[in-house]
Amino acid sequence: MMQYLITHFSDFQLACLGSFFLHESIFFLAGLPFIYLERAGWLSKYKIQTKNNSPAAQEKCITRLLLYHFGVNLPVMIFSYPVFKYMGMQSSLPLPSWKVVLSQIIFYFILEDFVFYWGHRILHTKWLYKHVHSVHHEYATPFGLTSEYAHPAEILFLGFATIVGPAITGPHLMTLWLWMVLRVLETVEAHCGYHFPWSLSNFIPLYGGADFHDYHHRLLYTKSGNYSSTFVYMDWIFGTDKGYRKLKALKSFGIEDDPKQM
Repeated sequence: MMQYLITHFSDFQLACLGSFFLHESIFFLAGLPFIYLERAGWLSKYKIQTKNNSPAAQEKCITRLLLYHFGVNLPVMIFSYPVFKYMGMQSSLPLPSWKVVLSQIIFYFILEDFVFYWGHRILHTKWLYKHVHSVHHEYATPFGLTSEYAHPAEILFLGFATIVGPAITGPHLMTLWLWMVLRVLETVEAHCGYHFPWSLSNFIPLYGGADFHDYHHRLLYTKSGNYSSTFVYMDWIFGTDKGYRKLKALKSFGIEDDPKQM
């Protein structure tokens, strides 16, 4: 497959247009099913919140996302291309070994989570929340596609966390695409609004998932916590998950409480 791509398309076309097409395909294929689950009421026993979003709210999200993706994401991919090329990104054969790919992907996840935590926490300061981050929090009951619904300034600000790892390592394009796919699937899952028996957070230690992030969306900005994107240890280290852990402890004893009081 890679041989066909590099034969018929330039590096620029693959890195920019190819990456954009891959992102859009994975994002909407992963996110759209949760809209239909919510509308049809299927698997509702696994839904974290009982509240549903209206069809109008869902359609608004999709419309804005298309605007942001074409107006912000695509230009960023185009203008960042020279940086990636300068740092050594290439698409030619042979492909890197699985050990190189795995080590780079693990590094990207760890670095992204660290950078995202601090950037996200800064966005919950009063002024930035009011003028920027509140757009993302328009959906107190998130669904998959709301993962990328945000103010353009936030897209650029937190998007840096996603691209900084690949930008400084100059990976093979296939590694970059794999990272993009995994990161998109992770953030869609974290915003999906459902906690299934097969959710990754049930099997991977320190992985946050939908239950962890859904708590964040239900709270006022002054009491949020759970700022991490993928894992939970940053919030644990800095004590920004205390409300979430208290709520989980209460639930383990069969006591339900209002997370806004945490």
